[in-house]
Amino acid sequence: MPISIADLIERLGGAEAAATLTGVSTEAIRKWRSGNAIPSRHWPAIMAATGLAMEELPGAATESATPPGATAALILADGTIFWGRGFGAHGVSQPAELCFSTGMTGYQETLTDPSFAGQIITFTFPHIGNVGANEEDMEATNIAARGLVTKEDISTPSNYRATSNLDAWLKRMDVPGISGIDTRALTLRIRDSGAPNAILAYPADQKFNLSALIAKAAAWPGLDGMDLAAEVSCTQSYEWEGGTWTWEHGFSSPAPTRTVVAVDYGAKRNILRSLASAGCRVIVVPATSTAETILRHQPDGVFLSNGPGDPAATAAYAVPAIQGVMEAGIPIFGICLGHQLLATALGGRTYKLDRGHRGANQPVKDLATGRVEITSQNHGFAVDEASLPEGVEVTHISLFDGSNEGIACRSKNVFSVQYHPEASPGPSDSRHLFTRFVEMMGQ
Repeated sequence: MPISIADLIERLGGAEAAATLTGVSTEAIRKWRSGNAIPSRHWPAIMAATGLAMEELPGAATESATPPGATAALILADGTIFWGRGFGAHGVSQPAELCFSTGMTGYQETLTDPSFAGQIITFTFPHIGNVGANEEDMEATNIAARGLVTKEDISTPSNYRATSNLDAWLKRMDVPGISGIDTRALTLRIRDSGAPNAILAYPADQKFNLSALIAKAAAWPGLDGMDLAAEVSCTQSYEWEGGTWTWEHGFSSPAPTRTVVAVDYGAKRNILRSLASAGCRVIVVPATSTAETILRHQPDGVFLSNGPGDPAATAAYAVPAIQGVMEAGIPIFGICLGHQLLATALGGRTYKLDRGHRGANQPVKDLATGRVEITSQNHGFAVDEASLPEGVEVTHISLFDGSNEGIACRSKNVFSVQYHPEASPGPSDSRHLFTRFVEMMGQ
């Protein structure tokens, strides 16, 4: 049974104490009394301060009417609700971190990037769906992201490679989406206040239990301390076949001259294709593989892939394996999560970025050459340069915020970058790094 607003304010210690505990003004407390209602965005703070359950809060049992034409809702942990039109699969997503991606192309590759596990993606580019979907552009077997947010309704596909429209493909992938959202306002909110917890609801019966969904989003602990790499990794070793795509030959690669073990923390397929196209026989092993397991394949080099989650959590099992490979003198190349794990294995630390870097238009400076490359990125954590020990060289920096984008330790024959040289989607400015890795193995 919900308590009255007067009893709630008294339980909080009076109007001034209630304002302090819930982070609002005393004028807002007055409006609670006069309007006999408390906005849902204040519920999480009230529950934390009082220990009350959602159903005990004033007004929590009364749900807002669904606006005309709305079939889906994006619910933030602070009680903010964005109404829109649902597409893709009916259902309610698991709680997730709401992020944005600034890429203008490659929405299918973005959606199937395992690094988006535990996240709902907001696309800043308004026209999503106009090239449809096909099997060749998938970067993993399934979609790891928990939902997607767009401004416009899904476009009708207009591309000769399309085998399905995006809406039908998302239904098969069992992933919900929402359109009709002011993605500019949502992106600014994420940029200025950080990535919030959220839930995307597109119920088939059009019934929204908003108070329960807000409470569920607020209770989710977020990506800090969460290991997701093991969830998206392969479960057993296998050998990859097929290189990058060309107009003349499709997916093809030259005869291999080196053997590379790729540790799969959530690897995109185009990474494996790029290694094969650089002349590597690629053996993929699970994220939890030990150094002994990796070295059993007698590799000329070891590749550390991208992946989701907190690198400090994944480091618990990944760092001992990486250190074992370094002790064996095997060259290592890492990207994204692999970059963060290599830095940790060398003695560095990582931290969570306020908003992350996600998109195919991120400028990075190579400190050795002064060259600026436009890169594809997808990460919410970064390497703390100040924590890197002597002998570990900073090689690249972001021109957006100055954060670390690359390291090297020449005494151990290892290097890594924070971005995605394989792109897919994105530019190919950094593809030369695969050649550099092969040359390092040949020295």
